[in-house]
Amino acid sequence: MDTVAAGVTQLRIQRFVNVYFVETGTPGEWVLIDTGLPGSEKTIIAAADQLFYPGTRPEAILLTHGHLDHLGSARELADHWKVPVIVHPLELPYVTGQALYPPRDPTVGGSLAFMSRFFPTQLPNLEERVQALDANDPSTPFLMNWRWLHVPGHAPGQLAFFREADGVLLGADAFATCHHDSVPAVLLGLPKISRAGTPFNYDWEAARKSVQTLADLAPKAIGCGHGPVIKGPEAAAGLRALADNYPVPSHGRYVHEPARTDASGVEHLPPAPKDKLPMQAALIGAGVLAAGAAWLLTGGRRKGKKSTGNYQPAAYKSTNYQSGSASPKGYQHPDNYQSPPIPPLYRGGVGD
Repeated sequence: MDTVAAGVTQLRIQRFVNVYFVETGTPGEWVLIDTGLPGSEKTIIAAADQLFYPGTRPEAILLTHGHLDHLGSARELADHWKVPVIVHPLELPYVTGQALYPPRDPTVGGSLAFMSRFFPTQLPNLEERVQALDANDPSTPFLMNWRWLHVPGHAPGQLAFFREADGVLLGADAFATCHHDSVPAVLLGLPKISRAGTPFNYDWEAARKSVQTLADLAPKAIGCGHGPVIKGPEAAAGLRALADNYPVPSHGRYVHEPARTDASGVEHLPPAPKDKLPMQAALIGAGVLAAGAAWLLTGGRRKGKKSTGNYQPAAYKSTNYQSGSASPKGYQHPDNYQSPPIPPLYRGGVGD
């Protein structure tokens, strides 16, 4: 666990997902911000018991947004502690199973985009535990010295939290404190303020404006959903540099046209670009299978020949083999690629 500031502790789970224990100001009282990936509840409970006292529980769980790496253990923790889960109203359709988020965009490029093809789409349903913030009240429940900020672009109802008194910012996935497009950099925890969630950003202009809003706060200590704690002058300077030179990808589904969302879910999606990787993987796989079949046939013929005369071991000759990762024939990612035209409304239970 790492200290962000007085009363704010970051717990890194599986080396790349962060949750935060934030004290309310009343001794022994605290809230949990985000819950990590599914299956993280035991780790979080053990950390809370160590940080506070055995059997402790928060006043509430606050979710910055409902993506699986932030909501993953919320239901189990809420049931264990018997506490509410609080989200922005625009996140309600996604965390209650009424709608799906805008589909991820693996064509945007980068290692995270490649890996996103294999991430699950369905989310745990928090309907029995979830409550919505008052969208007209910027104060944060149970955290009287904190205010929340709506920072969309990555998720429709994404929240950041800021404590004015000492300039502490919990920035969610509006940005990252590591090079989020590099898996090795994320796993190693190398500090660098950068854009976050490239394949999941559904509105690049909104994402850029959200970073600018947070940079204007000039934070003195930063914790995000991914990456290490950054403190001191480099926190504000790094965030300002990102805001002034926000890198929008050159191509991708949402680069030139965003997805549009409302209180019920996704209202409009731009057409999905063709994802060439599944077809390329299928062709490579077919080539490997064909080469394997040819080898078996020729090998079988050699074995069928009877040897004559004295046995002489043949000189070893190296053979060059081609390898590739096979995918099932005709495989296409279920999210959206090469899909039929999208209906005007994109609502709960309907995938793209």
